[in-house]
Amino acid sequence: MVQTPSKTLTLAEFLELPETKPANEYIDGQTIQKPTPQGKHSVIQGELVPAINGVVKSKRIVRAFPELRCTFSNRSIVPDIAVFLWHRIPRDQNGEIANTFSTAPDWTVEILSPNQSQTKVTKNILHCLQHGTEVGWLIDPGEQTVFVYRPKQEPEVLDEPDQIIPVPSFANELQLTVRELFAWLLE
Repeated sequence: MVQTPSKTLTLAEFLELPETKPANEYIDGQTIQKPTPQGKHSVIQGELVPAINGVVKSKRIVRAFPELRCTFSNRSIVPDIAVFLWHRIPRDQNGEIANTFSTAPDWTVEILSPNQSQTKVTKNILHCLQHGTEVGWLIDPGEQTVFVYRPKQEPEVLDEPDQIIPVPSFANELQLTVRELFAWLLE
């Protein structure tokens, strides 16, 4: 799907706009709306967030957030899943999780939707990696493939059922194979 760019806005102007569903992202001065999640995307996102949190949240290592706006380095993006180290989760004056996240996630996960530009999604992952993200996943349900990105490394392509999907060092207790990830689509 080709997105028609709107007029150029500043990041500050963009952040004053009301939130939309699906979310708008701010990339290179343009407002681009994410596609509406469909079934496969929704199932994988809905299963992966608790799978991550079930392993590492109780230990206060990291927390996974679905559809969290992350605004940093003149971009405002909404990864399908943004994972933050516990000590990097912004807090407000009451100690509660803040509404505004102004840094790149430590791990970013994108799930490709039908008609979504793989190039745009990959650029968002690479932008995160350039600003401190340890690992980025691009999950393609249609091809049953996971691309794993790390800073300054060749991407890994995982499409064999028994391959274990590499995770960031802080989540090494999470063991998930390609088969297990895509089996969620059969439940």
